[in-house]
Amino acid sequence: MTEVASDQLLVVVDPFARRTDGESVRIAKDVLCAGARVKWCLPEGPEEFVRQLERRGSRRPVVVGDDHALLRAVAVLERHGELGGCALAVVPVGARPATLSVARSLGVPPGTVAAARAVLEGTPRRLDLLADDAGGLVLGALRIPAADAPAPSRGGGPVRRRRYRSLVLGALARPARVQAAPAGGGPGPSRLRVETDGSTLVDLDQPVRAVTVTPGFTGRADVEVRPVSVGAEAAPLQAAARTVTVSGADFRYRADATVAGPVRTRTWTVRPGAWNLTLPR
Repeated sequence: MTEVASDQLLVVVDPFARRTDGESVRIAKDVLCAGARVKWCLPEGPEEFVRQLERRGSRRPVVVGDDHALLRAVAVLERHGELGGCALAVVPVGARPATLSVARSLGVPPGTVAAARAVLEGTPRRLDLLADDAGGLVLGALRIPAADAPAPSRGGGPVRRRRYRSLVLGALARPARVQAAPAGGGPGPSRLRVETDGSTLVDLDQPVRAVTVTPGFTGRADVEVRPVSVGAEAAPLQAAARTVTVSGADFRYRADATVAGPVRTRTWTVRPGAWNLTLPR
């Protein structure tokens, strides 16, 4: 019997995942190879990673690695105009839980076995993303200031930086300087203007502690602004919007697993159903 294309997998294993958690990589291989025809790829660097994805043919791409590996694969598919028509899958493997927070927030199951089974038994689900005016993409969440915090869950599941990772960082935020996030909390209050679909949600006269923008499944992003409180805790300002523009003094922002900036203004636009991720049924 001839196997359908969905049963033929191109599994690309991130080199960092192999070095930091070889046992989880082995488990993922056992589960995937037991349920599908698999071409197992072990790239040594970003150029080889790109070549293997580009030459996948009809095979369904599966990334074994952390959030940076997932973002790199998305950047490659986007660059070749294949992101919307490709059912991408991921088995999260990383050195620390924080490096897997984007995948978790998107609904990928925790645990290597559960995630690998979802690759075999799950179904592609169309997800929104944010595209900014500098060529960057956001899958899980955008945060200002760039605090080092995990991404919130969007439903469907629970919620070392290395030199060679510069490929995906450059692809996702080309004009912005990308750097490691601070180890602790973010900086103090900021004065920012936040506009949602052309309407001002908060202006420069109101200091804010945090701005969070999260794409979802509805064609609009969830926007939350936390003003600085005086006395009692101030209620967050919330909106749902197709476009979000943030401007003000130089600010940095965290887009998924990367930190970019400083910039004085940036606009993010929702791209509804722009990509497919294989998730549990």
